[in-house]
Amino acid sequence: MTPSTRRALLATLVLFAAGLLGGCAAVVVGGTAAGASVAHDRRTVGTVIEDKEILLRAMRLRGDSPDLAQRSNIDITVYNLQVLLTGQAESGDIVARFAQEVAKIARVRKVINEVSIGAEETWSEAGGDAYLTTRVKLAIFDVGIEGFDPLRVKVVSSQGTVYLMGLLRPGEADAVTDKVRYISGVKKVVRLFEYI
Repeated sequence: MTPSTRRALLATLVLFAAGLLGGCAAVVVGGTAAGASVAHDRRTVGTVIEDKEILLRAMRLRGDSPDLAQRSNIDITVYNLQVLLTGQAESGDIVARFAQEVAKIARVRKVINEVSIGAEETWSEAGGDAYLTTRVKLAIFDVGIEGFDPLRVKVVSSQGTVYLMGLLRPGEADAVTDKVRYISGVKKVVRLFEYI
């Protein structure tokens, strides 16, 4: 099975799990599908749509590069015009070139390159990361802050490292981080929050 096929299958499984967690139907806004969870988001509707457009363009760049397809397994996450790259690659050069191309996409404010150099993730590791992401999303429903909306936190897991993105108040960010830090299987927490 090729890396791109494996990525597609894993993405389908994660989207299915996310759909079960979110319980929100997709709506079409301006020709782009956007989850009904936009109502919970602190980003503007325009930014949510731009994030989806950036993601599609970055995925197209990744798909158009045979070198990336054969020598890497890079995942792309976009939140508030920032692009997070995670996964694995055989060499830092191909990741650096890809990150530079992604940075050229219109409206991208920042590219955060967290791709590890080395062996590609196994099926069990990928499944473990998807499961960890689900557990983290469930855990942040109980951060202990009255009125806190956990749907405002974007969670990405890669090789046991949990990346947290979102537009939060400092107290919310601290509470989420403290909750996630003690979940079994979490090796490291990387806060990429922007504060309001």
